[in-house]
Amino acid sequence: MLKRKIEKQLLDWKNREYKKPLIIKGCRQCGKTYSVLDFAKNNYKNVVYLNFFENPDYASVFSGSLEIDNIVMLLSAFMGKNAVFEEYNTVIVLDEIQECPEARTALKFFCLDGRFDVICTGSLLGVKGYGKEPRSVPVGYETIIDMYPLDFEEFLWANGINESIIALLKKCIDEESAVPEALHKRMKELLLQYTVVGGMPDAVQTFVETKQMDRVLQIQRDIVRSYEDDMIKYADKKDKSNIRECFQSIPKQLSKENKKFQYSVIKKGAGASAFAGSLQWIEDAGIISRCYNLSITELPLDGNAEKDIFKVYMLDCGLFISMLEDGTQYDILQGNLYAYKGAIFENLIADIFKKMGRNLYYFHKDSGLEVDFVIRYKGECTLIEVKAKNGNTKSTKTILRHPEKYHVKKAIKLGDYNIGRSEEILTLPLYCSFLLTDI
Repeated sequence: MLKRKIEKQLLDWKNREYKKPLIIKGCRQCGKTYSVLDFAKNNYKNVVYLNFFENPDYASVFSGSLEIDNIVMLLSAFMGKNAVFEEYNTVIVLDEIQECPEARTALKFFCLDGRFDVICTGSLLGVKGYGKEPRSVPVGYETIIDMYPLDFEEFLWANGINESIIALLKKCIDEESAVPEALHKRMKELLLQYTVVGGMPDAVQTFVETKQMDRVLQIQRDIVRSYEDDMIKYADKKDKSNIRECFQSIPKQLSKENKKFQYSVIKKGAGASAFAGSLQWIEDAGIISRCYNLSITELPLDGNAEKDIFKVYMLDCGLFISMLEDGTQYDILQGNLYAYKGAIFENLIADIFKKMGRNLYYFHKDSGLEVDFVIRYKGECTLIEVKAKNGNTKSTKTILRHPEKYHVKKAIKLGDYNIGRSEEILTLPLYCSFLLTDI
């Protein structure tokens, strides 16, 4: 069983004295249902489980009165011995709640009643309002938690890296001392493995159990195809082809020297008017992340973001690799990255930063200055350069030489080397990026 960070969030929620119904939202197949049911079975005397996608008839329970005693009575009649409602000892799990909008409306009444805990799961498409709509969204009566595929730290746990090893890595960063060579080598191997496997639970479990990359790739490509099926299922008819073309253009967007997202790459001559809505649809589905250009390198980053100039990365790096040509997995694991090397490791760091809750920003000027990422780190605006191997940091050095103009004093270079420092630039192995949590 894969250890997930959502377990602690669920336990914290359960232990609140006054809690609202909980919605776990995230992209499809990121592990929402498994994590919720495992938690429910381990922490409640009774679990009442409804999956509205597998059994649409459950929706009829919520089609009339939403008074809680009425819902409990109907569910008891509908489910028989599978539904035990014991006050303060029962959790109701509403899976795929986007398929039953009336159940979403009912969360207000469950909250006001307070006798039963309620946990819901929903794909981002449903929660964000595509397809069916609830009578009313219970604003103020629900708690929402975002869930992602496994992040790099969870992947490390799955592969036997324990908390004491992670604490040692943190200590090395704090002291700016080299990671012991044996651990350094092992962590580099695990990072390359995470790059190609990513964090979709089925892919990670298969990798951990079998180490067979062909099986991992098949799972990933099946997931990508299921996303494309969702585009047909949920999108408006007039948008279906545009959304798929937009999605399939992502590898081409990232293979360019200038990785700024360009609508003309999707279709020659196309502009935002034709594809902006399609790109938003894919982002709302939790498949991609945008990385916005900054007008200036200073805090607050969101206030200085140029919303019409951005890069697009796949939220899960493993799915991105699966969209590339056959043999790419092998090349990465061997360290042979060729033309895609910039795109691969930028998407990897975007994956790691986004799953830790960071919004993504970069800095580019027509003069030629470009920095891969800019983050708030330890209270300061910090430049992040990503290097697949060794590489210069000309733009970063230029910016650091002019603090009066760019308002930046610190930078981190992530690459294929151990921890060290060169003046204002802290160098870290790529695998240490998940530890840059301080804000």
